[in-house]
Amino acid sequence: MTANELHARHIVQTLRDHGFVAYFAGGCVRDRLLSLEPKDFDVATNARAEVVQRLFPSTVPVGIQFGVVLVMDDGTPCEVATFRSDGLYIDGRHPTSVHFGNAQEDAQRRDFTINGMFYDPLTDDVIDHVGGRDDLRAGVIRAIGDPYARFAEDRLRMLRAVRLAARLDFAIAPDTFAAIRDLASTIGDIAWERIGDEIVKIVTGRGAKRAFELLSESHLLTAVLPEIETMRGVAQSPDFHPEGDVFVHTLLLLANLVQPTETLALGALLHDVAKPLCQVHNAHRITFYGHCEKGADMAVEICQRLKRSRETWERVAYLVKNHLRLVSAPEMRTATLKRFLREEGFAELLELARLDALASSGDLRPYHFCREQLAALAPEQIAPPRLLSGHDLMALGIPPGPRFKEMLSAVEDAQLEGQLHSREEALAWVKGQFGV
Repeated sequence: MTANELHARHIVQTLRDHGFVAYFAGGCVRDRLLSLEPKDFDVATNARAEVVQRLFPSTVPVGIQFGVVLVMDDGTPCEVATFRSDGLYIDGRHPTSVHFGNAQEDAQRRDFTINGMFYDPLTDDVIDHVGGRDDLRAGVIRAIGDPYARFAEDRLRMLRAVRLAARLDFAIAPDTFAAIRDLASTIGDIAWERIGDEIVKIVTGRGAKRAFELLSESHLLTAVLPEIETMRGVAQSPDFHPEGDVFVHTLLLLANLVQPTETLALGALLHDVAKPLCQVHNAHRITFYGHCEKGADMAVEICQRLKRSRETWERVAYLVKNHLRLVSAPEMRTATLKRFLREEGFAELLELARLDALASSGDLRPYHFCREQLAALAPEQIAPPRLLSGHDLMALGIPPGPRFKEMLSAVEDAQLEGQLHSREEALAWVKGQFGV
């Protein structure tokens, strides 16, 4: 039993000891019934928030007006929420009022039936007022009650339905899916930070390929990432891309991701994002000249729209811009190759190139070449200490200026090529090479 579960059980036991009803609630119940390890444990109770605060020594009132308190245990939070029903939603996220009630009322306000169950950890009983167990057995994501009302309460639930369906390999109930399609264009009513967080969970999670198929079929992709939807039907030359169009190719990359970082996942999603704009049909083949550079600019715009951090969009832009550079690695000069291998982000670039090849021609020779070079070269060979500094050049009587960078770069090239090994050799080389 994990520390999180022990903490949640202690909370339930304490509330019970004081005469209150308390259960595990939401996703942790679903995951337990599916024999999955829950990430978090939430507790629902008929105790009011102020009572919870009195019963536990360390609490954080994160949403006390909605009856939500975090109970802390050595820095680990557990959300404890009072059973409630909600009034009208006018901002697509928060109810205008709440009524504290019982477990059955609380279940009816939740998003999907498989998330609307409770579990009693003290008796091992499942309390199901919404048919969640039946839908778990059937493998169905179904909104509780009227799906239009549930999505009007929180538009983000539409994206969550897709993520859950993909992660669990479930179907989305027809009426729930129809509501998503009808309401897809309204997803932009909520904050883009929330949309961006959900997209990252989708693209880095299990079933990313199916998730993007569902996003496309539900029209959510057009509303959130129209640049990806535009990839559909953009043909590629069959000699390099026997798998099909740009959309098919991109989804194959997503299918091969294994616990990726956010930046690698977004790089895979966006690596060919500019191909629809750069497509040219020639006599014998289709070309996409400039799509790497254009794609890097588009990747920045998309990541900014999704409210990702500067660090994230800079790395994603690097991956998109350079994802074809490995092809020319075997022909690079030694100095150029070493500089390439030591670039920040190269490990993710290498993995992106592997995924790109596996989803197209299958030619992994550039990938293996770079792997072999990384294995053969010691770190100090790839990034050796500089032999000369600007102070050394000034000591030779060279005034500071634009030539400094040129000369120091030339010295490093010779060092990386194995021509120079010491400061003395470098000084002599500069004198001879530049006539100092």
